[in-house]
Amino acid sequence: MDPDAPLYERDPKAWNAYLAEGNARQARKRVGADVLIRDALGRILLVNPSYKPDWDLPGGMAEANEPPAAAAQREIKEELGLDLEIGRLLVVDWVPPHGPWDDSLMFIFDGGVLPSDRVGALRIVDPELSEFRFTTAAEAAELLRPYVWNRARSAIAAISGAQAIYCEEGEGRSWSGN
Repeated sequence: MDPDAPLYERDPKAWNAYLAEGNARQARKRVGADVLIRDALGRILLVNPSYKPDWDLPGGMAEANEPPAAAAQREIKEELGLDLEIGRLLVVDWVPPHGPWDDSLMFIFDGGVLPSDRVGALRIVDPELSEFRFTTAAEAAELLRPYVWNRARSAIAAISGAQAIYCEEGEGRSWSGN
């Protein structure tokens, strides 16, 4: 074995131990995944969680080692009994530490437009939710916490664009291209 070869070539076990040590020390982020679902009138679906005071977009927290899109799909099925193809990524939002919570990354995916028969078939199947409704943007702005509304507003804007929007605390960031 070449003594000048990189560690990952010389000693794969030592390389894996090095990676494991780094993994144990590095920060871990909480990840949430929501879905922007619309009806034929362009209203957005909001849910009212029973465990917190404010309305929210449908979705929830990813489980350990679960991809965000899979978490979104799972949460929609668990909460609303909705088998939904998750569309493209609309928003990634960094949420700073608040209260007892560390910072997190929130993803919003496009859930598309539900036809009226599927809207009529929606039902709550998880006691974590007390109700749901389709709202106009103005109604959503009143029901959602301001930073969640900002995130949702960015997702609505991203639907007509070609790229996802990166936000911090719900505010979209612009890039100079440098």
